Amino acid sequence: MTSTEPPSAVDRAILDAARECVAEFGVRRTTLTEVARRAGVSRPTVYRRWPDTGSLVADLLVRELRDIVADTAPSTGTARERLVGAIVGGGAMIRRNPLFAKIFRADTDIMLTYVFERLGRNQRALITLFADAIREGQGDGSVRAGDPEQMAAMLLLIAQSAVQSASTFAPVLDAEHLDLELTHALHGYLRRDPEEGR
Repeated sequence: MTSTEPPSAVDRAILDAARECVAEFGVRRTTLTEVARRAGVSRPTVYRRWPDTGSLVADLLVRELRDIVADTAPSTGTARERLVGAIVGGGAMIRRNPLFAKIFRADTDIMLTYVFERLGRNQRALITLFADAIREGQGDGSVRAGDPEQMAAMLLLIAQSAVQSASTFAPVLDAEHLDLELTHALHGYLRRDPEEGR
């Protein structure tokens, strides 16, 4: 399966089983054999769709992030307000999400690979999503001028840091105030300068 194809019932069952396994065991201890058993399908059925655990988990995380974005994206306001609301709301959901919590705890090195060594598929998808919203905001006048992809990458850096470091800073910045400060930071970064366009 590729992440652009609509999932079949079997694909959904396999992804659901993978989610259970990762939430219970972490990425490293999740096996395609256990995923197949929990999904009620044969191992060859899983292997035909995903050649290894890494590709299955990558598609699982794409699905998880898509669901979070769909659940948190505001439907009203300027493009900037909707984008900031989606990032802050999505970050809060990721911090509470048992799947991501397990990966942050049990597979920190996997997360570090995506933070410090390379851009993953999920990060690229978010940059594209953010850049589209930035273009819309530049069109409606709520977002300052600038290269949308570069600005989107910066938004992702800010959001990743807030999500991944939230527990470290919890003694001085609880969840409610983290969301508030992140909202201010993102609006400040994106807001159009009153002098712009004069």
